[in-house]
Amino acid sequence: MIALTFDDGPDPHWTPRVLDALARQRARATFFPLSPRVAAHPELVARMRSEGHAVGLHGWAHLKHPECPRGEVAADTSRALSVFEPPPRWWRLPYGMAAPWSAELAAEHGLDIAGWTHDTHDWRGDAADAMLDAALPELRPGAIVLVHDGLGPGRRRPGCEATVALVEPLIEAARAHGLEPVTVDELGVVPSGRPG
Repeated sequence: MIALTFDDGPDPHWTPRVLDALARQRARATFFPLSPRVAAHPELVARMRSEGHAVGLHGWAHLKHPECPRGEVAADTSRALSVFEPPPRWWRLPYGMAAPWSAELAAEHGLDIAGWTHDTHDWRGDAADAMLDAALPELRPGAIVLVHDGLGPGRRRPGCEATVALVEPLIEAARAHGLEPVTVDELGVVPSGRPG
């Protein structure tokens, strides 16, 4: 099993296309949306859940934990959680960057931190075929692939077209290796933070 994870949505233009691609493949994924976008597009979050996907926490303001006071991140986290019903289990830290107190803050909210094993770097505008080629050696049991269904801070691309184009070939490649895409809940224990 592997997990495909999507950050920084939901986006009203790109997220439905990602969901359509997942539906065509009958594959499940995990979404880590930004809470202002959850509040703005609850119908997309409802669709994620109705189609069998998991929805986790990413944050409200996409804060880099090591660069912020704990109190600021704690307030951001509480605000971000306020738009979720039911509350999420998993928390994808923005940029995968943890402060010394991030795990403690997660535990206070009953959250497990979900990292990744492979970053597609779709945020920088790489082509779908190049992202697929880079991902192939990383497709192994327990892999967690990071992609983005929304345009977050620091992105260098104007849209998520290449991400949408990547979804189905990536799923087909995973299945060719005997790996079924599942949610992080189904995958179980996941690495926290970012690799290396």
